[in-house]
Amino acid sequence: MLSHYHGQIINYSELGRSFGISDVTVSKYIEILENTFMVRVLYPWYVNLGKRLVKRPKIYIQDSGIYHTLLSVETMEQLISHNKLVASWEGFALETVVRSLGKRNEEVFFWRTHGGAEIDLYWQSAGKNWGAEFKYADAPQLTKSLLTAVSDLNLTKVWVIYPGNEAYKLASNVEVIPVKDVPAQWVY
Repeated sequence: MLSHYHGQIINYSELGRSFGISDVTVSKYIEILENTFMVRVLYPWYVNLGKRLVKRPKIYIQDSGIYHTLLSVETMEQLISHNKLVASWEGFALETVVRSLGKRNEEVFFWRTHGGAEIDLYWQSAGKNWGAEFKYADAPQLTKSLLTAVSDLNLTKVWVIYPGNEAYKLASNVEVIPVKDVPAQWVY
């Protein structure tokens, strides 16, 4: 069941109804999975910005291999044609960046408005706000959603992580970089 929520907002009540258990029990089970590093629960960042913000967490299965096994994906060809390809990419790229940041789970967030503006990963460091967006695309573009996140969150810089080979700038504070170029230890 969790593999179908990978990269999405988790609904404890819906999961509880599916299993015939309470949402509190589902939350406790997910906490166990989180504490054993099986899943990442990514909480939303919210402050009073005068916007309606999403306040429920997202969930990711931390190990791409386990995620693919739960989806019965055994080959690259199956993955490329699977409807969860983009979610798989987002989870893989997220884990790559979080590890390189050296941040604890409670120091990284996502941000999303009910209007649809979002940033996939948000963190603070050295008194500044930073972000990362994960795009499974050949040539990511600057979007209205990303511009809204940069403005509303006062982001110093955003990195758009993608599976390509070339790094390039989309704006003075928005840079596209290949996932293969994410450093072992992030320096910003």
